[in-house]
Order: sequence, then structure tokens, then C-alpha cells
Amino acid sequence: MKILLHIGCGIKDKTQTTLAFHNEEWDEIRYDIDPDVAPDIVGNMTDLITLAPASVDAIYASNCLETLYPHEVPQALAEFRRVLTEDGFVVINSPDLQAVCTLVAKGKVLDPAFVSPENGLVTPFDLLFGHRPSLAEGNMFMAHKCGFTSQMLSGALQAAGFSMVASMVRPKHYDLWAVASKSQRSEPEMRALASEHFPGLGVM
Repeated sequence: MKILLHIGCGIKDKTQTTLAFHNEEWDEIRYDIDPDVAPDIVGNMTDLITLAPASVDAIYASNCLETLYPHEVPQALAEFRRVLTEDGFVVINSPDLQAVCTLVAKGKVLDPAFVSPENGLVTPFDLLFGHRPSLAEGNMFMAHKCGFTSQMLSGALQAAGFSMVASMVRPKHYDLWAVASKSQRSEPEMRALASEHFPGLGVM
């Protein structure tokens, strides 16, 4: 059984991550800073102290790195790398600053960008600073304190010591994806890994 560490899980489980994790091969550890979502472990992603080195096979972190201050991002990525097995990898997605800012530049900062099944109407302002209705309910840990372009996220992963990184942008969805491997892999291996976990096409 492989171990998936689902960071920033909220109310979700592995069935709402990627299709490649949605099977019996993966045993999930749900990790979140909010005790109200009943995670397996309550904690901050910058210090995974409850997890031993090389104890998980993969990490899925969706829309959570941007809730850190910029100086905390290297700390979190270093912790991700520490707890991964030698053949482990991380899958990350985040709002794409470049795509979001195209709407801001057009004066559409408060116009609808899309409708989320979980959060309803989402605007460029929400993508930049955090979902306003969630923040109004007191979920201040969901405020965005930094952000990424594809180049920035790939660079941060490489700086953290990940050997291989593949990324994808989805301009129509205003998000970006990255998969990073702790150990060296061939380019075909990385493309195969990305194709298993990225939604749709467009792997770079």
C-alpha cells in the first residue's frame, strides 16, 4: 500500500484529488490546519513534525501554498521533500497569477471568473487574495499571502531540491499544476507521471 499525504485537504478526500490517486493502491493521510474538517493530522504544512522522514510516497497539495507568506514557501517545500520516499513525488496546483492578472488588467477584478462546485462564484479578487465568503466566515487561514506563475512554482520546487519538475497552465481555468519528483527520472517517465495527475492536456 502506498501512502498519499493530502495536505490542505479541507473536507475532501483522495476521491477529489486526481484519478491516479483514486484507487485502492493508495492509503490517504488527510492533513489540514483546520481541526473542524476532521483531518487525520492537524498541523501547519511548514512543519510536518508528526511525519517521519521518507514516510510517504506522494503528496497532493491543492490551493494551499498560496496561503503561506513567501518566506514560508521554501520551508514547506523542504518539509514536503523530507517526508517523501526517495522515489516519491508531489502534485501541486494553485491559482495562476499570470492568467488572473489578465482579467485584472481588463478591469474585471470583481467579475465572475468561474463557478466552483464547493465555493460558488469566484472572482479574480478571490483568486488573488482568498475566497471572500470563506474569509468572512472566520476561515482566515484561507487568506492568500503569496502567489505563483508556472515559472515561479517550478523554480521554487527546483530550489527546494526536487530533481525533476513538470508543469502545466490552464488559462481558461486560471490555475497551474506542477508535479515534482524527489529523485531523478527520465523525461518520458516525468511525462507519464504528469499525464496521470494533470487534468486534461498541455503538459510542458
